[in-house]
Amino acid sequence: MPYLFTSESVSEGHPDKVADQISDALLDNFLAFDPESKVACETLVTTGQVVLAGEVKSDTYLDVQNIAREVINKIGYTKGEYQFSGDSCGVISLIHEQSQDISQGVDRGSKEEQGAGDQGMMFGYATSETENYMPLALDISHKILHTLAEMRRENKEIDYLRPDAKAQVTIEYSDANEPIRIDTIVVSTQHDAFDADDEKMLAKIKSDIISILIPRVKAQLPADTQKLFDDQIKYHINPTGKFVIGGPHGDTGLTGRKIIVDTYGGKGAHGGGAFSGKDPSKVDRSAAYAARHAAKNLVAAGVATEILVQVSYAIGVVEPTSIYVDTYGTSKVGLSDGDIAKKVAQLFDMRPFAIEDRLKLRNPIYLETAAYGHMGKQPITVTKVFESPYNGRIEKEVELFTWEKLDKVAEIKTAFNL
Repeated sequence: MPYLFTSESVSEGHPDKVADQISDALLDNFLAFDPESKVACETLVTTGQVVLAGEVKSDTYLDVQNIAREVINKIGYTKGEYQFSGDSCGVISLIHEQSQDISQGVDRGSKEEQGAGDQGMMFGYATSETENYMPLALDISHKILHTLAEMRRENKEIDYLRPDAKAQVTIEYSDANEPIRIDTIVVSTQHDAFDADDEKMLAKIKSDIISILIPRVKAQLPADTQKLFDDQIKYHINPTGKFVIGGPHGDTGLTGRKIIVDTYGGKGAHGGGAFSGKDPSKVDRSAAYAARHAAKNLVAAGVATEILVQVSYAIGVVEPTSIYVDTYGTSKVGLSDGDIAKKVAQLFDMRPFAIEDRLKLRNPIYLETAAYGHMGKQPITVTKVFESPYNGRIEKEVELFTWEKLDKVAEIKTAFNL
């Protein structure tokens, strides 16, 4: 019997995502000037205020207030009527030194023997239902909001958008787990106050989203996915009514509250650990990236059409405590999931430093992850510039989204005789 599955995304202007981006901007600046920095930065944003907290061990010093303001302005919170602006908000820093009790379990004489920064389990997931091996409902949700942000910045076809927004997509699947059609699309977007009455305002927003935004999103998708859009889609556009008050003024934002948006939209599994603001010694982040790297390469190599990889750690211990694989009955290699997991352990070194080294995670690459998902993006090389009143100006060429590279496919095919 056909079934429905739903995923959601949130925009870069959503208050929780504002907090994530500030935390990751701080992390990038610490790593740019001191690659060995140990960072765990949390951010709270509310009406007119930003609070920075966390633990840092670093040889560099930053103007954290200015970094936070730059992020807020870049997102688009630049006007007084938003009740939250990068130029006028207060920024309070409560960042302090990392606990020696933690660092003694992580730092070792040899980098290769670096212990895990915490206990816990992390998951990576991949599916063949999209070109980027991501769940389809989440992929479309991300694209809706990324495109909405582009149109907000263009300020042409739709000229009343504000930064805060959410999207949700429900897809109907067949018994064979194949997407049949898009059942429902939900978009809630913050907007300027209208001169017209609420009913006319809402009618215009709904019309613009359906007739301008959605076709632009659809055009970005492959032909087989475009076929899932039909005239029977149920649209809920700003279903609660007007949405003028939003962002950190409408809702307090915190780092790490959108972990499902950041990963797989409810598909697969999640170990519970957030990513943003954490340097790669925190396996919450680095091992989740490594597990995604493994899962994506396994699916791309043809081991299965859907794969979940779990890896777990004990704080201060070098080797993972377990590696688990679930192929959801889609394995193509005639092996049990347990036997596949054993091969994964041989193919992918999941020791914390090995992950850092393989995926080049001691680089300032994290701000780009903090909105529209950490997984599923295109790996690219860019030059980033960092300026500090205390450290001067540096340019660094870095690889973004290294965990999305399909660089182990040939090796996996050999190992599995594919």
